[in-house]
Amino acid sequence: MPNFYRASFLLACFVFSLTTGFGQPADKPVRGPFTGLSFEQFAREVENQTSYRFFYNPKNVDSVRVTYENRTPQPLPTVLRQVLEGTSLFYAVDAQKRVFITPERAIQTELPIGFFDRGSSTEADTGVVDYLAGKEKRRLTLETSLFNIGRRTNPIRSGNANLAGHIRNAASGEPVIGVAVYIDKPRIGVVTDQFGYYSITLPRGRHELRIRGIGMKDTRRQVMLYSEGKLDIEMEEDVIALKEVVIEAEKDVNVSGLQMGLERLDIRTLRQVPTAFGEADLLKVVLTLPGVKSVGESNVGLNVRGGSTDQNLILYNDATIYNPSHLFGFFSAFNPDMIKTVELYKSGIPSRYGGRLSSVLEVTTRDGNKKKLSGSGGIGVLTGRLTLEGPIVKEKSSFLIGARSTYSDWLLNSLKNQAFRNSRASFYDLNAHITHEFSEKNTIYLTGYYSQDAFRLNSDTLYQYNNQNASLKWKHIFNPKLYSVLTASTSQYKYSVASEQNPVNAYRLAFQVDQSTFKTDFNYYPTAKHTLDFGVSTNLYKLRPGSFQPLGGESLVRPDVVSTEQALESAVYIGDRFDISPRLSIHFGLRYSLFNYLGPKDIYVYPNGVPKTETNIVDTLSYGAGKNIQTYHGPEYRISARYAFTPDASIKVSFNRMRQYLHMLSNTTAMAPTDIWKLSDPNILPQVGDQFSLGLYKNFKNNTIETSVEAYYKTMQNVLDFRSGATLIMNHHPETEVVRAEGMAYGVEFLIKKLTGRFNGWLSYTYSRTFLRVDRSVPQEIINRGEYYPSNFDKPHDATWVGNYRINRRFSISLNFTYSTGRPITLPLAKYELGGTQRVFYSERNQYRIPDYYRSDLSLNIEGNHKIKKLAHSSWTVAVYNLTGRRNAYSVYFTSIDGNVRGYKLSIFGQAIPTITYNFKF
Repeated sequence: MPNFYRASFLLACFVFSLTTGFGQPADKPVRGPFTGLSFEQFAREVENQTSYRFFYNPKNVDSVRVTYENRTPQPLPTVLRQVLEGTSLFYAVDAQKRVFITPERAIQTELPIGFFDRGSSTEADTGVVDYLAGKEKRRLTLETSLFNIGRRTNPIRSGNANLAGHIRNAASGEPVIGVAVYIDKPRIGVVTDQFGYYSITLPRGRHELRIRGIGMKDTRRQVMLYSEGKLDIEMEEDVIALKEVVIEAEKDVNVSGLQMGLERLDIRTLRQVPTAFGEADLLKVVLTLPGVKSVGESNVGLNVRGGSTDQNLILYNDATIYNPSHLFGFFSAFNPDMIKTVELYKSGIPSRYGGRLSSVLEVTTRDGNKKKLSGSGGIGVLTGRLTLEGPIVKEKSSFLIGARSTYSDWLLNSLKNQAFRNSRASFYDLNAHITHEFSEKNTIYLTGYYSQDAFRLNSDTLYQYNNQNASLKWKHIFNPKLYSVLTASTSQYKYSVASEQNPVNAYRLAFQVDQSTFKTDFNYYPTAKHTLDFGVSTNLYKLRPGSFQPLGGESLVRPDVVSTEQALESAVYIGDRFDISPRLSIHFGLRYSLFNYLGPKDIYVYPNGVPKTETNIVDTLSYGAGKNIQTYHGPEYRISARYAFTPDASIKVSFNRMRQYLHMLSNTTAMAPTDIWKLSDPNILPQVGDQFSLGLYKNFKNNTIETSVEAYYKTMQNVLDFRSGATLIMNHHPETEVVRAEGMAYGVEFLIKKLTGRFNGWLSYTYSRTFLRVDRSVPQEIINRGEYYPSNFDKPHDATWVGNYRINRRFSISLNFTYSTGRPITLPLAKYELGGTQRVFYSERNQYRIPDYYRSDLSLNIEGNHKIKKLAHSSWTVAVYNLTGRRNAYSVYFTSIDGNVRGYKLSIFGQAIPTITYNFKF
C-alpha cells in the first residue's frame, strides 16, 4: 500500500507538471509603445491586449515606471525583459498564461528534472522547492473554504445580520489593531479596535470577506451569513523584522476615515529614525509629525497646535503619565519593545477623552505571545533593555515583561570638564502586562509600570523622580453588537530634591500627585452604517504641592508643608457615528464634565479688580475634610464630518470643545522634573478651549502616496501665564504668582507620506502661530499693553523630512532633517537708575527670538542573516546624530560682569554624536 500511495502522488505531480511547464503557449504578441506608465497601468494594458493575467504585490512595483518604445509586436517575455531591466524584479509565466512578478528571484513553474528519479531516497534535494509550505497551504485552505455563520435556513431570509470576532496574529496570538474588514459589493467595512475586535453588519447571504492590514498579509474568508454569528481570523505577518517606529495607516483610511488630526504610529524597526544616543525613542518620532513641536533639543515636552505641555493627556494602557521623560529629556519613558500602537489625536478628539485642551497621546502595549516563549532586547551606548513574553495558559493567557536601564556614569567620567565628571545620572523602568481570556466573552488585562530617575549635577544635591502606574481592564462581550470595557487605574508621580553636604542646612524637598480613575466604556454597532459609543468616568486627584523637611538629626532647617489638595472630576459621554451615504459620514459627540474641589483646605479671598497679592488678602475661608469648596461643570462638544469626492480624495471638518481642570505651574520654558501641578480652585479657573479644523486629503499611485493639508483655529480661555520673577516652589498661595490670559492659535499643516517601496518616508511642514493676551480687567497685571504677544513656544515655521532607503534585505539607510524657527525670548535692552539703584530695562515679553534650529541625522541599519532556524535574530544600528555638528541654541542667558550685561547661547549638542546599538530577538 505505501508504494501505491507513492505512485499516486508521483502521478499527480506529473499531471501538475504537464499543466505548469515552462512552455510558452502561443498567444497574441504585445504591441507597444508604453511610455510613462506605472507597472499597474502597464499590466492592465497587456491584459486588455492578450489573455495573460498578472500576479504581483503592489508594494514591489510601486516605484517602477515603464518606458517601452518599440511599436513592433513582440512576445511577452521579450517585452518583460526590457521593462524589468535595471530593477530587482523577475518574471515567470506558466501554461495557464499567468504572469508572476517577484523580487530578487523568479519562481519555478515546473517540477525539476530528475524529480521522478529520486526513488525512496531520504536525502535532501536542494534543487526541489517546497512550492506550498505548510502555512501557505493552510492559508489557502482557509481562504477557499466556505464558513457557514449562524443557524441555517432554507431559503436564506432577507435582511441583515451581524458578524463579529477578533483578528489575531497567527504567530503570537496577539490582537491586530486597525485592520480593515470589508466586502466590495455593497461596499461595507469596519476597522478593528484596540482589542482587535470587529463587528460588521452585512446582508444575509454569501460574501467574500476581505481582511487587510499594514504589516500583515492580506487574506479573505468565504462566508455564508444566515444569521448573527462569530468568526475569529488569524493573519500572518508580511515581513519578519525587528521592531521599529513607522507612521502607518490602513491603505486609504486617511481619505475614507472620519477621524481627522489623527496620527497612528506602529512599532516595527525602531532604527528608522536616528536619535541622540541610539535608544529608540517614540516621542522623538512624534515630534516629526506636523503640528507637534518642542521648545528645545532633547526635550520631550510636546506642544501640539499651540498648546502648552500640560495640555496633552498621555495615557499608557489608560493610566495617566505625568512626566514622559528620562535623563533630562534625552529618553522617553516608554520601552519600545513593549509598545503595540500609539495614537495621537490633535483634533476631532473622541468624546471618550477629556481633561486636556490640546491633544491625547494613547500608548497601548502588546499583549504578549500566547503560543510560545520569546524575547527581544538591545544594548546601546548608554542603555540596555530586555523584554520577555510567552503563554501562561496556551492560547488563553500571556505575559509580557520588560526592563530598561542606563549606565551613563562612564560617559560622564570620561569627559574633560570637571563639572561633568562630578555629576551622576541614571534611570531604569520596569513594565509588566498580563492578559487572560476566561471565556469568549470575558477577558482581563493587567498592566504595571514603574520608573525611577536620579541625577546629581556637580554638587551634592540629589534629584529624584518616579512614575508608578497600574491599570486593570475587564472586557465583556454582551453580544456581537455590544461590548463594554471596565477600567480601574492608578497613577502616581513624585519628585524630591535632597542636599546633605552641610549637615546644618541639610534638607529634603518633595512633591507628589496621585490619580485614581474608574470608567466604563460601551461600544454598540446597531447597523452597518451606525456606531454608538458611550460611558461614564471619574478621576480622584490628590496633590501634595510641597514638603520642605530637615534631613538628618543635625539639620536646623525649619519644616514647611503646603496643604494637600484634592478634587473629583466626573464625566458622562455619548458619541454617534452615522454613514449617511458612501460619500458622507458625520459624528456627533457630547461629553459633560463635572469638577468638585474638595476640602480640607484654607481658601484666600481677594477683592475684585485688584491684583492677587499677599497684601490684598481680605479673608481666609476654612473647609473641612470632604467638603465641596468649588464646583465647575459644562458641556464639551465633538462634531466632525467627512465627504469623499472620489475613492482617493476627501474633505473633513471638525469642531471640539475641551475643558481642563488641572494646571502645571512652571516658570521654565522646557518641561522639568520639578514642575508643580495645581488643581482649579476658587482663584484659578479651569481652562476652556475651542478648535475648528478643516482638512483636504488626497492619495496617489494606488494609495501608496498620501497627502494632506489641515488648517486649524483655536481659542483658549483662562490660560495661566506667570509674573516676572515668579516663585512657585513651596508657595502657599500660587494664585499670587500667575496671571489669567486668553490664547489664540492658528496654523496650516502639510504632510506627504510614502509608506511602501524601497524608498519611503514623509515630509511635513507646519506654519503656526500662538499668542496670549492677559486679562485686561486688572490694569496692574497687564502685559504688553494688553495686546497679544507670542507664547513661549510660538515657532512659526517647522519642517521635517524623514527618508528611508532599503538597499537590500539586510541593509537600509535613514536620513532625517529638521528645521524650525527659534522660540521667543525677552531680552534686556538697557540699564537705568531708579532711587539710586541700577536696574535693567527689558523688552516686551517674547519680543525677540533665539537663532533658528536645524539638524540632520543619519543611520545605517544592518540586519543579520534571515535564516529561519537560529538562536536569535539580530541587527546593528550605526547612527550619527547632528551630522553637521551644528551648535543649536537651547537657550540664551545673561550675566552681569563688571557692571556690563553679557549674553550667552547654551547648546546641548554642539557636535556630531556617533552611536552604535545591537538589537536581538529570539
